[in-house]
Amino acid sequence: MAHPWQHSISSVNKFGGKPEDYIHIHQWFDETKGWYAHIYHRMFRHHSEGIFECERLFGMSFENSDGKIVYTRYIGEQHVREDCNNHVPTAKEWIEGILSEKKPLWMMKTMKLNIED
Repeated sequence: MAHPWQHSISSVNKFGGKPEDYIHIHQWFDETKGWYAHIYHRMFRHHSEGIFECERLFGMSFENSDGKIVYTRYIGEQHVREDCNNHVPTAKEWIEGILSEKKPLWMMKTMKLNIED
């Protein structure tokens, strides 16, 4: 995925509601593109620790526009999986992967699939 709006559409497909119910969470994950305009911007929040930070910031759950309770952690996991080849890395995995000459498969596929990021 390349844009928070696309992630929001995916959230609607999984959890119902409207994209506007989810956009603030997906924008939070991707605002690090403003810090570092490279695919490695994901190392700052696209990991298990980032998902828990998201939950702390936005609350454990919320009611979407369909009246359904949605768990914030599930939205975070969805976002990270979509961007990291269906993998939820840890912050440690990101650091080790960036420093490694041989990149882990989840990172390599992410780099190939998301050139437009």
